[in-house]
Amino acid sequence: MKKHYETVFILTPVLSDAQMKDAVAKFKQVLLDNGAEIVNDENWGLKKLAYPIQHKSTGFYHLFEFEAEPSAIAILETEYKRDEKIMRFLTTALDKHAIIYNARRRKGEFNKPKEEEAKS
Repeated sequence: MKKHYETVFILTPVLSDAQMKDAVAKFKQVLLDNGAEIVNDENWGLKKLAYPIQHKSTGFYHLFEFEAEPSAIAILETEYKRDEKIMRFLTTALDKHAIIYNARRRKGEFNKPKEEEAKS
């Protein structure tokens, strides 16, 4: 039975744009090869870290939201651990409330200007 998951990973900032895109494509392909269906794919870009990781203060953040069998998570996380470009990763299972929230966030419901919210 497929479940909803969300994974965020941080790539080292010393990568070129092409290397970063190749790494993201590699992990996306790992998911697709293991029967996952990608619901959302977001590149959050270069962000400042809250604390240094491997003597680096920034990293490229990327998020995948997907549906997959639980066995695919172990394979994905093994690939994360094997890749030296990955500084950190976190994969979480989403409950029904998180799925609804993410769908609303993708539609932009939380980005309304203050004037529109006052009229509603």
